[in-house]
Amino acid sequence: MAKRYIGAVDQGTTSTRFSLFDDDGNIVARHQIEHRQIYPRPGWVEHDALEIWHNTEEAIRATLQKSSVGTESIAGIGITNQRETTVVWDRKTGQPYGNAIVWQCLRTQDICDQLEAEGGRDRFREAVGLPISPYFSGPKIKWVLDNVDGARAAAENGDALFGNVDSWLIWWLTGGPGKGKHFTDVTNASRTMLMGLGTLQWDEDIVRALGIPPQMLPEIRASSDPGFGLTAREGPFGAAVPICGDLGDQQAALFGQTCFDPGEAKNTYGTGCFLLLNTGENPKRSSHGLLTTLGYKIGKSPAVYCLEAPIAMAGSVVQWLRDNLNFFGRSGEIEALAASVADNGGVYLVPAFSGWLAPYWDSRARGLIVGLTGHSNRGHIARAALEATAFQTRDLLEVRSEDSGVELSRLKVDGGVVVNSLLMQFQSDILGIPVIRPRIIETTSLGAAYAAGLAAGVWPDTTALRNKWVAEKVWRPEMDPSTRESLYAGWRKALGRSYDWA
Repeated sequence: MAKRYIGAVDQGTTSTRFSLFDDDGNIVARHQIEHRQIYPRPGWVEHDALEIWHNTEEAIRATLQKSSVGTESIAGIGITNQRETTVVWDRKTGQPYGNAIVWQCLRTQDICDQLEAEGGRDRFREAVGLPISPYFSGPKIKWVLDNVDGARAAAENGDALFGNVDSWLIWWLTGGPGKGKHFTDVTNASRTMLMGLGTLQWDEDIVRALGIPPQMLPEIRASSDPGFGLTAREGPFGAAVPICGDLGDQQAALFGQTCFDPGEAKNTYGTGCFLLLNTGENPKRSSHGLLTTLGYKIGKSPAVYCLEAPIAMAGSVVQWLRDNLNFFGRSGEIEALAASVADNGGVYLVPAFSGWLAPYWDSRARGLIVGLTGHSNRGHIARAALEATAFQTRDLLEVRSEDSGVELSRLKVDGGVVVNSLLMQFQSDILGIPVIRPRIIETTSLGAAYAAGLAAGVWPDTTALRNKWVAEKVWRPEMDPSTRESLYAGWRKALGRSYDWA
């Protein structure tokens, strides 16, 4: 039998990559392109949606050229994307109504304050599993409609479309103006604050409360589904290739880590840091600030739900040290700088640059560095920056255990930051459990490929996918318990200084 391939578009917060996987789950070729980060005001974060689309086209063409794989051998493609980032565009021209509003952006705080004043932060949580927060897409859509000339009128006329980045890319890949398919999947829809967890459809009451014309919303499909459409022949593939998978990036990582059983969890270390726990076919409500969200849905099978704990700043803190403070020239250099000191020297970096997400949900918190003395140097600050991600992960795991009633015995990790062995060892130390990195660490792309491959018949079931998962590296705790608890107590003290600053 001829070898079959699956493509995966991985559109992240800082870059877009396209990867080709063979039917053994191995990467054949890939290409990655960064895009601009736009900060028009303090607290505002934007991306150029057209730049992202053009980068996607270029990444696909470059990967195909590198691989020499013919499009006739590609059984399907999957898409995974930065979630919550919001695009509103003209159906007829494909022109966006302004830049995409990124998930980290805080411009919708006033909208969220008004929604809270009318019914409390948790007024929609029972229906959608989420608190009211600038993090999610719904308030971002309302902001565009209220503030961009012509957007609301176009939406009411059916000429303006909303999508997270997955919908934007699917629309362009399937032909764009006059042809494009307007779809999303359950995982991305669950991040809008607009989809009912039980119905897997847009919640009419919440859509109405936010003043969003329902005709601008995409149709919701399963995550692994052959019905997303065919790529346009005039597009980057030059052929009709089925789009068979669509998952938000963190759910794609859960899928790529093959966390298919209730109680299994993964943590992805990228721009942010995202801990997901599979809770099975029934949504589990959190009483400690975690999110109830969709894990994935395979075809007509029941949806699988998760508890999620998002951290806004992880790898982006390293970028901040590189770009804003000029600590080093390349992000990878932070490990050597952090290793130049024996410990953090009492220094803690609290990266609440755009407030706190789970479990605190304080959008007015701000970042700080505390514990500085005359002994402190760049190495201590670099080490504190890495340790902050590990401390935040422990915060989340502690409340996750209270919500789920299950103690985690090991943690699967992935994402670009897990190449940093110093951080991974400290993560194991501060949690007191093994931390396991798989052979393929870019599991977001892998998860999108797996979802597409299931729908395309490349793999028969999730058991076949689980059999492909291989551990590459295991870190085991080496820190004594008293040191662990002392360091964590210092973190909690520093954390408390950041609340309600702005």
